[in-house]
Amino acid sequence: MRAPVELNYAAASGDRRPCKHVFRSHLHALTMSIYLDFFEGAMARNEELGIWTPVVRKSDGPVYLAIADALSSDILSGSLPEGTRLPTQRSLAEALGIDFTTVTRAYAEARRRGLVEGRVGQGTYVRVRPSTPQQPTSTGVIDMSMNLPPRFDDAGLVARMWSGIAGLESSGGLDLLLRYQEPGGALADKGAGALWLAPRLPAISPEQVMICPGVQGALLAVVGLLAAPGDAICAESLTYPGFRSLAAHLRIRLVSVEIDEYGVIPESFDAACRTDKPKALYCTPTLHNPTTATMSLKRREAIVAVARKHGVPIIEDDAYGMLPRQALTPLAGLAPELVYYIAGVAKCLSPALRVAYVVPPDTRSAARLAGAIRSLTSMASPVTVAVATRWIQNGTADAITAAIRDETAARQEIARELLPPGAFPTNPESFHLWLPIPAPWTRAEFTTRLRLLGIGVVGSDSFALGPAPEAVRLGLGAPTTREDLRRSLQIVADLVAEQPALSSMVV
Repeated sequence: MRAPVELNYAAASGDRRPCKHVFRSHLHALTMSIYLDFFEGAMARNEELGIWTPVVRKSDGPVYLAIADALSSDILSGSLPEGTRLPTQRSLAEALGIDFTTVTRAYAEARRRGLVEGRVGQGTYVRVRPSTPQQPTSTGVIDMSMNLPPRFDDAGLVARMWSGIAGLESSGGLDLLLRYQEPGGALADKGAGALWLAPRLPAISPEQVMICPGVQGALLAVVGLLAAPGDAICAESLTYPGFRSLAAHLRIRLVSVEIDEYGVIPESFDAACRTDKPKALYCTPTLHNPTTATMSLKRREAIVAVARKHGVPIIEDDAYGMLPRQALTPLAGLAPELVYYIAGVAKCLSPALRVAYVVPPDTRSAARLAGAIRSLTSMASPVTVAVATRWIQNGTADAITAAIRDETAARQEIARELLPPGAFPTNPESFHLWLPIPAPWTRAEFTTRLRLLGIGVVGSDSFALGPAPEAVRLGLGAPTTREDLRRSLQIVADLVAEQPALSSMVV
């Protein structure tokens, strides 16, 4: 089926009068197929002449922004290489059948975004960006201590991401930049949050969703509601370092509960509830940080049963919940009356978007949480929330998550290829890896030796609430490319295979 005629406004440079006449007359004068054949021929002739002609849709908003967005997309996709000379403003206006000043505004917007540059007496060119100097590394210096989603190689998707950001001006206007929002977020953004969480929590409504400035901000607000200085909160024996720091700041006592390959052990949680009277349980049931363990449905039901028995709320950190292709029901889906559900977008969309969606147990908790957000941070950044909303609504968010999943699978395959078989019990859908250290290595000696070789990893001490196991966490997403990851993991594999004394650099 042909696209609507409004998609293409380009006309042949040698025969512009018919093009103007057609667009200034009523469309019912000729059949649609005649128009389409004409414009397709015009586009083909422009391509032969080397004239860049963007595809412009009326539904894209202001035409000048649509042209700038198309320019951005073609540059990022490689269709317009650096240094390419663009059509003159007048010739592009005639080719598109639009006013000259519209193209002037479009080129000005492109310059503002840093996409193009004007050269006196020569015209407008795609900006040539200086190359990023490469760091001199003989051993592949990579800080794998950072747990980042891996970069994917998809120029078209990158263009969609930037296009969504650039389009905020037409959708948000000055209210986005010059107005405060309600603590917990605007209803439209809550609606996008509910849409994003629907695969995990299909029954929630926009009114149930609260928006916080990132997971750390959400945790700070929720813990502040549930516990006072000196109170106890249960957490996995290996837990998120950011939660440890937050608890120390609030002077909250963390009670360690034992974990296995399926996460929190119910009997250990039950014992802690009886002896320590905790105000809450904090846990990461899906792709646990650092071990990547994922609770089975049976285990989730058992944890919920213990929490109900003792009346203990659960703080569910679902930072990685969107990554598995077939994820299990969150604890919030099993016990919505007990769970404060927190889902940030840093691990599944972008670490630059400090946005977390929180679903509290009830309306009373939501009101108290809104007050906590107001007193702690006032609100999440409306601009970053608007980016997340736009990506969710136009499907870009789903595409980003799918790309992260695919790249994660490729990097896990590299790890399985290079590291000894059975060396790491890591979930293949996780982009961090938990590596037990074989004796006689110790975690301190291993991490130090890797640091000298240019590889940064995190020892288990950063996560442990009690005795730390001999293990380290590696972020598979931190290396920029797969080749960088391959070099880094080869160094790790070589070191694992050596004896500590044989690899010593001390003289």
